[in-house]
Order: sequence, then structure tokens, then C-alpha cells
Amino acid sequence: MSKPKKPKGRPVSGWLILDKPVDFGSTEAVSKIKWLFNAQKAGHAGTLDPLASGMLPIALGDATKTVPYVMDGRKIYEFAVTWGEERSTDDLEGEVSATSDRRPAEQAIRDLLPSYTGTITQVPPQFSAIKIAGERAYDLARDGETVEIPSREVEIFRLTLLGATADKAHFEVECGKGTYVRALARDFGRELGCYGHISELRRTFVAPFAEDRMVPLADLVALEKIEDRDERLAALDEFLIDTAEALSNLPHLPVTDDQAHRLKMGNPVILRGRDAPVAETEAYATARGKLIAIGEIGQGEFRPKRVFG
Repeated sequence: MSKPKKPKGRPVSGWLILDKPVDFGSTEAVSKIKWLFNAQKAGHAGTLDPLASGMLPIALGDATKTVPYVMDGRKIYEFAVTWGEERSTDDLEGEVSATSDRRPAEQAIRDLLPSYTGTITQVPPQFSAIKIAGERAYDLARDGETVEIPSREVEIFRLTLLGATADKAHFEVECGKGTYVRALARDFGRELGCYGHISELRRTFVAPFAEDRMVPLADLVALEKIEDRDERLAALDEFLIDTAEALSNLPHLPVTDDQAHRLKMGNPVILRGRDAPVAETEAYATARGKLIAIGEIGQGEFRPKRVFG
């Protein structure tokens, strides 16, 4: 009987909040970070298009178990819409599909924004990761097919006009999961009667990670010049954020070493005392500041669903 293959790389865990440059794909970025850190596992929370820059949270090791909690978080984007052209991809990458000589007045743009705030209905772009009959919409679009993509509700918490010229307007939007900023640009242009597409896009926030946690890719690549491997990896690890920070929106339960041992074995722990937390569908437990488990609180105990090494 053959022995199981030993995983390649280090069992390093944590979040790296990458400031992704333009013309660098999200998958490419994850591969680069995984290689730099010599990590066994890596994943990201929320794809950024190659033409977009900014915050791309990358999870290493056990942090990949917390990716869904970051995916569900609020996001903030700064973006520019160039008027006069609609494009197949709703950004600079696509072919021009409609044009107009009209240009919107600044007040007309401002008057539009309230109708795009709150819970709105949005049709994702043709070039999107939405699945249609089991296939990605962007694969169908690349093959020249135009498909009906169902509309869906998304949440826009805040939408601000930052500035405007005759041909371009700059915005900031705070939105919920599943919002396509490219679709906002497309719909703005259609409603204003002038067409439009995204010409600049930068993500500055993915809950719970703030903008000041971002690390430019160039700062990480610069450490490749450190010849000593251990010294280089130690320098890179300084940029990692503890896995538990991704769960800061969940209730927190500190546990003892004995309780931590039980949780790691997949067993529930009893919660005693007047200050014991009541029912929670999800919470996370730590021991000595280290993440132990994500689980459920109910009937006087914490039951682990996911445990961490």
C-alpha cells in the first residue's frame, strides 16, 4: 500500500491583504503569493478583474476555512465611468457595442443615485462568473453567445459621486455580496441616455479588513532578494494577519486549554456561569488568542463545526 503524498510547502496559516495591481488576475495573484510564502494551501475572497486594482484578501493554510465569512462581507469600491460608449464586458477590456454623443449633466447624475441605493435589482454582465445551464456566462460570451441572465437583488449601502467632468464621473460605492460594479456603470449609462462603461476600478475595503492593512505586491516581491530562505520566509510572514480576524463579526468565545483539546477532537464543550453566551447560530472559539473552532452555541454548550490546527 503506497504512502499518502506529503503536502508540498509549509503549513503556514493567516490572511494576506494584497493590494493587487492592474493587469494581474486574481488567480495569478493567489499563485504568486502561494509560491512566495511556500504555502501548502491558498485561496482568495472575492475576485478582482485584471483591470481592477486594490484589496484582494488571500487566505493561506487553515485561513482558507474562513474564506466564506469574508466573501459575505461588505465591500467598498472607487470607480470611474466613461460616458459615450457601452462595451461588451462593461469595462475597458471589451469591444464597443453602442455609442452616443450625449453627455450627462452633473445634476442628472446626482439625481440618479437615490434609485440605485438600498436593495436594487441588477442583471449581472454577460462577462461574469454566473452559471447558465451549468456553464459560466463569460465562457458563453467568449464563444459569441448572448444569454439571458436572471436579475437578482443586491444591496447598495452607500453610493457617492466624487466628481465629474464632461466625459467621465468618479464614484464610491459600499455594497453587499454579489454586486457587479460594471453593471452599475452599464445601467447608469443606459438610464442617462448616453451609455457608459467602467474605465477605472479600485477596491478599498472588504469587511472586516481595512484599507491600511493592504500590502503592495511590489513590497512582497522585493523580499525575493533575501538569499537565506528562512530569513526570507520570516520577513514575509510578518505581513500575515491572524486567521481569527476574518471572524471578527461573529460572537467570540474564549476557552480553556482543556476545552480547546475537546473541541479539536470534534467534541462539544459545556458553557457554565451567568455570563455564558446564549444561543448563536455561529461563533468562534479561541484559546490563548489562537483560533480553535467555528461552531454553534445552544442548549448550554458550544458545538464545533470546523476546527483549526
